[in-house]
Amino acid sequence: MNQGSRPTLVVVEGRHDIHFLRTLSAILHSCEPTIPDLAQRQRAGSVVFLSSGGVCSPELAQQLVRLECRQFHLWDRDAPPETRVREQTVEAIGALPNCVARLTAKRSLENYLHPQAIVEARGLQVTFDDQDDVAALVASQVLARTEGESGWSELSHRARKRQRNRAKQWLNTEAVSRMTPELLHERDPQGEVIGWLTAIAEMH
Repeated sequence: MNQGSRPTLVVVEGRHDIHFLRTLSAILHSCEPTIPDLAQRQRAGSVVFLSSGGVCSPELAQQLVRLECRQFHLWDRDAPPETRVREQTVEAIGALPNCVARLTAKRSLENYLHPQAIVEARGLQVTFDDQDDVAALVASQVLARTEGESGWSELSHRARKRQRNRAKQWLNTEAVSRMTPELLHERDPQGEVIGWLTAIAEMH
C-alpha cells in the first residue's frame, strides 16, 4: 500500500480533544465546505484519530513513522514550565518525515470555546482568558451551585481532578456543539483552529 492510500493520523492528547475537533470541524464545514469535516473523513477512513493518553513525546511519532502514514499532532500549550517542554517536543516531531505538529496558542482547546456556548450548554457565566484552566473554572462554578463558594477550596486534589474531568467532558461535547463560526471567530480571530483543519486536509 502506498502512502497516498493510507489515512492521515491525527494525534491528540485525549478523547476530549477528538470530540472537540470532530464536532467543531463539522459545524464549520456546514457553513464553509472548503473546511474539512473530520468526522466525515473519519467515517470514510481517510482520517484516523489517535489519543496519546496525555503523553507528549517525539518517541510516539517516531514509532508511528514505521506505519508510513502522514501524521498531524496537536498539543495543548499547557502552563509553564511544561510549555517549554512541549515547544521542544513539537519542534522534534515536526522534523520527522511526513509529520506536522502544532502547539495551541491558548492553554488548551477549551480556551477556544466562547463563553456564550458554555451558557447555552449549562447556563454558567464563566469569564476566562487564553491561559486560564477553563475546565477547573467551570468545575468550581458547578460545585458552587450546590456547595457554596468555598466548596472547591475544600476538595482534595483527587476530588478536584475528578470534578475537572467531568467539566472537561461536557465542555468538549455539549458546549462545543453550541459553537458557531461567528463565535469561534470572536475567540480565535487569527483563524488558528481553521489553520489546523486546513493543514490536516492538505496532508491527503
